[in-house]
Parts: sequence; structure tokens; C-alpha cells
Amino acid sequence: MTVTEKQIPLLDLQAQHKRIREEVLAEIVRVVDSQKFILGEDVKKLEQEIAPYCGCKYAVGCASGSDALFLALMALDIRPGDEVLTTPYSFFATAGAISRVGAIPVFADIQEETFNLDVNRMAEVLAAHSKVRAMIPVHLFGGCADMDPIVKMAAERGIPIVEDAAQSIGSEYKGRRAGSMGEIGCFSFFPSKNLGGYGDGGIMTTNDAVLAERLGALRVHGSKKKYYHQWIGVNSRLDALQAAVLRVKFNYLDGWSAGRQTNAELYRTELAKAGVPVIPAKPAAYQTRHIYNQFVIRCEQRDALQAHLKKHGIGSEVYYPLPLHLQPCYSGLGYQKGAFPVSEKLADSSLALPIHSELAPADVEYVCESIRAFYA
Repeated sequence: MTVTEKQIPLLDLQAQHKRIREEVLAEIVRVVDSQKFILGEDVKKLEQEIAPYCGCKYAVGCASGSDALFLALMALDIRPGDEVLTTPYSFFATAGAISRVGAIPVFADIQEETFNLDVNRMAEVLAAHSKVRAMIPVHLFGGCADMDPIVKMAAERGIPIVEDAAQSIGSEYKGRRAGSMGEIGCFSFFPSKNLGGYGDGGIMTTNDAVLAERLGALRVHGSKKKYYHQWIGVNSRLDALQAAVLRVKFNYLDGWSAGRQTNAELYRTELAKAGVPVIPAKPAAYQTRHIYNQFVIRCEQRDALQAHLKKHGIGSEVYYPLPLHLQPCYSGLGYQKGAFPVSEKLADSSLALPIHSELAPADVEYVCESIRAFYA
């Protein structure tokens, strides 16, 4: 396979790092010199910054976005045998957290245009499942789910909402921030996120003081006072080093997200001009701030197109090639192929293109020209 000289990676963390390297290294040295690595002031300050940014009163750092979901369900007392409604089209951690507390994932299909839960399908699933004790809507790829009807359904049944906002820090639904509309919002600081650390990390947001206290205890083995344990928790602390790095990067977050938004608009313009059988990501009317953690197109001949882009030095990724209901580990749930046709269709036709803010307009144009050449 011939490789062109031009290389456009799906994500260019090296370019991002070069711009903030001295700031980040100064903070890393400061933390190392302090020899205070676990929780502490850096984590507390990050929590105090993230909470209002997400429109919440409280934020609680933890070791990963996966743990954030797990801890949220623990804090809400979701128990073995309970059912939790969520999407089959998401990263595995969404359903995995449900299973980790002993509960049972119950899936509803998604909207093709937004990749998020279809509220009509949710209503059907709720009518058929009386044991649903919580919901986890996912704000996928940087765009919020349709939260008003989801909140209404949850309120009618007296069940809590955990927002999986791992990919959507700063995104908005009708002007309201992701992570502020349910009982608990869960975010990831995995390096590929708009606000990514230099390793794993996560945070949980809430407006409930009691939940915030419980989340803070559960991340340190259920302890509010050292060596005294109110609950059985886990070890899921956010490192001071990660918090220090994230506080530097947090100052750049809105600028980076704005760059992604600019690139997304340019993609839509250039793909329309190219006249190719590709449907680009476009926010729904209620997604009043989409932050484009990923720019995902729906396209014909997806796998062949991906191979073509690779040949021309363009990185891409399939999110996600196999919906959760068809994963081998969930075969016992009884779902069969065809159960969620929209999720299955998107698993076969979606492709994420480079969208990071370090892209130049010429890079986006090159990607679109390469797509045009493939379909020519």
C-alpha cells in the first residue's frame, strides 16, 4: 500500500502538547517536588472549577470515566437484579458499569441523526420493563441526548438519571450543560477527550449535597473519616498529577472546542460541494452547543473508504463496530441481531474523521477531496 507524504492523524496530541508543554511541565515539577500525589489541593481546585463550568454545585474527581459511572450507580443504590435502561451504541463502559454493580442492562435503540437514545423507543422499553431503576442516557460524540422527555419519563417513574457525558464536557442541551440535568453527570479525562489528561481520570457532577458527599466517600473505600467506613466503596482517586495537568488544559478547553466546531462546519461545506454519498454530523436543534469530540459521518462502503483514507495518510476510526447487545459477554441477555436496527446500521456505516483543533483548513479540504476521489 502506497503511503502519501501528507499525514493527518485522527488526533494529534503531540501538536497540542507542544503549545502548552512548558506550562504543563512546570505544574508536574511542582507536584513532584511537593510529594503530594493523592487527591489534595490540586484535585479540590479542579473540582471547584469543573462544577460551575458544568452548571453544577459539586464535582467529585475519580480515577476514570468508567469508574465515574460505576460510582454513580453505587451512590444511587442500584443493586443486583435491578434493570438500568441505556443505549446499545456506546463505549463498553456504559453497560459495563451497570454489570459491575450486579444490575442488568436494558437497551433501547437510537436516533440515526444524533447517535443518541430515541425517546420513543425508550418509552416502549420502559412500558415492557417494570424493574428499571435508573437510566443512563449517553451524550455521544459531544452532542447531548434529548433530555427533556428523558427527564419527564424518569420523574414519572421516580427513577434517577446518570448522564454519561464522558465525551461531552461543555456541550449543551437547550442552553443547559451536560452533566447538570440528571442526578449525576459522569465525565472522562481519557487523553482523547476534549479535556484529556496524561493518563486516566474522571469526574462526577451533581447538584445534590448528599450525593456529592457519598460519591466523595465511595471513591476512598466508603470512608468519610480516615479508617472509618460508612459504606463499602472502592479505590478510585484522581491523582494530583492528573489534576494539575487538567487545570492547565482547562484554560484552553473552550478554544479547542471552538476549533472543532469550526472544522465541523468546514467539513459540512466541503462535503456538500463534493456531492458524495456521505451524511456528515449535524447537531439537532436542541443540541445548542455540540463540542465534536468526534466528527462521525454515515457513508456507503465504509470499510473501503477507511482503507482509501489510510492509503492517503488520513486517520479515521470506527465508533463502534459492534453494538453492546451483540457483544459476546452479553449473549446471556437474550438479544439477537436485528433487535436494534438503527444501532446495527450505524455500526456498519459510521466513520470518525479528524476533527481536532490543530487541523488547518487545508487539512479538512484534503480529507474531503480524498473522500470525493474515492466515490468518483
